[in-house]
Amino acid sequence: MYVCSCFGVTEQQVKDHAAAGACTPRQIASASKAGTDCGGCVRTIQAMLGRGACPRRELLDRKQTPATTAAGSAEGLPEGLPEALPEAA
Repeated sequence: MYVCSCFGVTEQQVKDHAAAGACTPRQIASASKAGTDCGGCVRTIQAMLGRGACPRRELLDRKQTPATTAAGSAEGLPEGLPEALPEAA
C-alpha cells in the first residue's frame, strides 16, 4: 500500500528505511522524499514509526532509562549522589 502518493513510497519502503536506522519522519523524508511535497503522509509515517517500524527506537528508549536494582536504586550514577531526595519538612 502507498504511504506517499506524491513520490510512490510504500509502507514496505518506510519499514525498510526504518530498519536501516531512519527513526523520525524527517529521516524517512531524507531517505525517500516521502512527506516533502503535500505533507499528507507525515501523520501516517509518524504512526508507523510509533507502532514499531523503527526497531532501534526501543533500544534508544532503554538507554535513556536508568536501570534499577531489586531494591529500586539507580545503577550507573556518579558516586556521592544521594539514593533518594530528602523529605520536605
